[in-house]
Amino acid sequence: MLNQGKNLIMLIYTVGTWDLLHVGHLAILQHCKSLGNTVAVGVASDEVVASYKKNVPVVPLVQRMEMLKALRCVDIVRPYYELEYTSACKELDVDIFVIGEDWGKAPHNLDVESFLKAKGKSIIQVSYHPQTSSTKIKEKTIAQLYAAA
Repeated sequence: MLNQGKNLIMLIYTVGTWDLLHVGHLAILQHCKSLGNTVAVGVASDEVVASYKKNVPVVPLVQRMEMLKALRCVDIVRPYYELEYTSACKELDVDIFVIGEDWGKAPHNLDVESFLKAKGKSIIQVSYHPQTSSTKIKEKTIAQLYAAA
Protein backbone atom coordinates (compact mmCIF):
# COMPACT_ATOMS: atom_id res chain seq x y z
CA MET A 1 0.00 0.00 0.00
CA LEU A 2 1.45 3.39 -0.93
CA ASN A 3 1.43 6.34 1.46
CA GLN A 4 0.90 9.55 -0.55
CA GLY A 5 2.87 8.00 -3.40
CA LYS A 6 6.15 8.25 -1.46
CA ASN A 7 6.72 5.50 1.08
CA LEU A 8 5.76 1.86 1.05
CA ILE A 9 3.85 0.94 4.20
CA MET A 10 4.80 -2.51 5.44
CA LEU A 11 2.85 -4.37 8.11
CA ILE A 12 4.87 -6.96 10.00
CA TYR A 13 3.08 -9.65 12.03
CA THR A 14 4.49 -12.03 14.60
CA VAL A 15 2.88 -14.35 17.13
CA GLY A 16 3.78 -15.93 20.43
CA THR A 17 2.97 -16.51 24.06
CA TRP A 18 5.03 -13.52 25.30
CA ASP A 19 5.11 -14.89 28.84
CA LEU A 20 7.68 -13.37 31.22
CA LEU A 21 8.74 -10.70 28.75
CA HIS A 22 12.53 -10.80 28.34
CA VAL A 23 15.42 -9.57 26.20
CA GLY A 24 14.86 -12.30 23.59
CA HIS A 25 11.30 -11.09 23.07
CA LEU A 26 12.54 -7.53 22.72
CA ALA A 27 15.13 -8.59 20.14
CA ILE A 28 12.46 -10.27 17.98
CA LEU A 29 10.08 -7.31 18.26
CA GLN A 30 12.80 -4.77 17.47
CA HIS A 31 13.81 -6.89 14.47
CA CYS A 32 10.18 -6.80 13.31
CA LYS A 33 10.17 -3.00 13.61
CA SER A 34 13.34 -2.83 11.49
CA LEU A 35 11.46 -4.64 8.69
CA GLY A 36 8.49 -2.30 8.38
CA ASN A 37 6.44 0.62 9.58
CA THR A 38 3.81 -1.19 11.62
CA VAL A 39 4.31 -4.18 13.91
CA ALA A 40 1.31 -6.28 14.89
CA VAL A 41 1.72 -8.92 17.59
CA GLY A 42 -0.55 -11.90 18.10
CA VAL A 43 -0.75 -13.13 21.70
CA ALA A 44 -1.76 -16.75 22.31
CA SER A 45 -4.52 -17.35 24.83
CA ASP A 46 -3.86 -19.79 27.67
CA GLU A 47 -6.02 -22.36 25.88
CA VAL A 48 -4.01 -22.07 22.68
CA VAL A 49 -0.74 -22.42 24.60
CA ALA A 50 -2.09 -25.48 26.45
CA SER A 51 -2.80 -27.12 23.09
CA TYR A 52 0.93 -27.32 22.24
CA LYS A 53 2.92 -26.76 25.46
CA LYS A 54 2.86 -28.60 28.75
CA ASN A 55 2.91 -25.39 30.82
CA VAL A 56 0.44 -22.55 30.43
CA PRO A 57 1.67 -18.96 30.83
CA VAL A 58 2.43 -17.57 34.28
CA VAL A 59 1.27 -14.08 33.30
CA PRO A 60 -2.44 -13.75 32.36
CA LEU A 61 -3.32 -12.92 28.74
CA VAL A 62 -4.55 -9.39 29.50
CA GLN A 63 -1.32 -8.53 31.32
CA ARG A 64 0.86 -10.00 28.55
CA MET A 65 -1.02 -7.83 26.08
CA GLU A 66 -0.60 -4.73 28.28
CA MET A 67 3.17 -5.24 28.45
CA LEU A 68 3.42 -5.55 24.68
CA LYS A 69 1.24 -2.47 24.10
CA ALA A 70 3.67 -0.45 26.25
CA LEU A 71 6.62 -1.16 23.93
CA ARG A 72 7.60 1.52 21.38
CA CYS A 73 8.36 -1.12 18.75
CA VAL A 74 4.82 -2.58 18.87
CA ASP A 75 1.87 -0.87 17.19
CA ILE A 76 -0.96 -3.43 17.32
CA VAL A 77 -1.58 -6.16 19.91
CA ARG A 78 -4.30 -8.74 19.42
CA PRO A 79 -5.11 -12.03 21.13
CA TYR A 80 -5.78 -15.25 19.30
CA TYR A 81 -7.97 -18.01 20.63
CA GLU A 82 -7.40 -20.68 17.99
CA LEU A 83 -4.16 -22.20 16.76
CA GLU A 84 -4.33 -20.72 13.26
CA TYR A 85 -2.77 -17.64 11.75
CA THR A 86 -4.38 -17.21 8.33
CA SER A 87 -7.40 -15.21 9.54
CA ALA A 88 -5.22 -12.59 11.26
CA CYS A 89 -2.95 -12.36 8.21
CA LYS A 90 -6.04 -11.73 6.06
CA GLU A 91 -7.60 -9.19 8.45
CA LEU A 92 -4.37 -7.25 8.93
CA ASP A 93 -3.24 -7.53 5.30
CA VAL A 94 0.18 -8.67 6.50
CA ASP A 95 3.21 -8.02 4.30
CA ILE A 96 5.73 -10.05 6.31
CA PHE A 97 5.04 -12.76 8.88
CA VAL A 98 7.94 -13.26 11.30
CA ILE A 99 8.24 -16.71 12.86
CA GLY A 100 10.60 -18.43 15.27
CA GLU A 101 13.14 -21.10 14.50
CA ASP A 102 10.88 -23.83 15.94
CA TRP A 103 8.13 -23.19 13.36
CA GLY A 104 7.75 -26.74 12.10
CA LYS A 105 5.29 -28.25 9.61
CA ALA A 106 2.06 -28.45 11.59
CA PRO A 107 -1.11 -28.04 9.47
CA HIS A 108 -1.87 -24.54 10.83
CA ASN A 109 1.66 -23.45 9.89
CA LEU A 110 1.43 -24.92 6.40
CA ASP A 111 -1.97 -23.26 5.89
CA VAL A 112 -0.66 -19.76 6.59
CA GLU A 113 2.50 -20.40 4.55
CA SER A 114 0.35 -21.39 1.58
CA PHE A 115 -1.93 -18.37 2.01
CA LEU A 116 0.97 -15.90 2.23
CA LYS A 117 2.78 -17.45 -0.72
CA ALA A 118 -0.37 -17.20 -2.87
CA LYS A 119 -0.65 -13.50 -1.95
CA GLY A 120 3.02 -12.80 -2.72
CA LYS A 121 3.78 -12.08 0.95
CA SER A 122 6.90 -13.07 2.88
CA ILE A 123 7.71 -15.26 5.87
CA ILE A 124 10.93 -14.54 7.72
CA GLN A 125 12.26 -17.06 10.21
CA VAL A 126 14.37 -15.71 13.10
CA SER A 127 16.62 -17.39 15.64
CA TYR A 128 15.75 -17.16 19.29
CA HIS A 129 17.97 -15.37 21.77
CA PRO A 130 20.58 -17.99 22.72
CA GLN A 131 20.72 -17.12 26.43
CA THR A 132 17.12 -16.42 27.34
CA SER A 133 13.68 -17.96 27.12
CA SER A 134 10.61 -17.90 29.33
CA THR A 135 11.16 -21.62 29.98
CA LYS A 136 14.75 -21.01 31.14
CA ILE A 137 13.59 -18.17 33.40
CA LYS A 138 10.93 -20.42 34.96
CA GLU A 139 13.42 -23.28 35.44
CA LYS A 140 15.96 -20.96 37.08
CA THR A 141 13.30 -19.50 39.38
CA ILE A 142 12.18 -22.98 40.49
CA ALA A 143 15.78 -24.08 41.03
CA GLN A 144 16.43 -21.01 43.20
CA LEU A 145 13.30 -21.70 45.25
CA TYR A 146 14.40 -25.28 45.95
CA ALA A 147 17.98 -24.21 46.69
CA ALA A 148 16.74 -21.67 49.25
CA ALA A 149 14.52 -24.22 51.00
